Amino acid sequence: MARRLVITVCYREPGVVVLPVEPGDRACRLDARAIVKQLLALAERQGVANRVLVREGCAGGCSGAGPNVSVAIYPLPAPGERSDQIAVRWKTYVYSLSALDCLARVIEENLDEPLASPRRRRGQSVRPSSPPGC
Repeated sequence: MARRLVITVCYREPGVVVLPVEPGDRACRLDARAIVKQLLALAERQGVANRVLVREGCAGGCSGAGPNVSVAIYPLPAPGERSDQIAVRWKTYVYSLSALDCLARVIEENLDEPLASPRRRRGQSVRPSSPPGC
């Protein structure tokens, strides 16, 4: 089943995660705004921007340091049909983004066809005062 994704990132969580954006990239610090920016760019580069919506909102885990991300997975409508808002699956990355080998996995793990084989590594979360962008 072809899917579309709605990825929600909470801007209110002050944490930072350190991980590469794509496999083979150098790890960098990503706060919530940087994650949104990078996910949008990834979807565009991977040619799935028409199936991936990235938005700001509550992603859960509000009591701890983020950044936190949730993914709602919807069926892709047939040509000419309207999409509905009934999720068939969902996944959260609450306190777990640092377990991914790269940020691109948020999209790749949740689309119907993998764009690359998943690899995992253990990252680290830190809380610097002003993280540099990637």
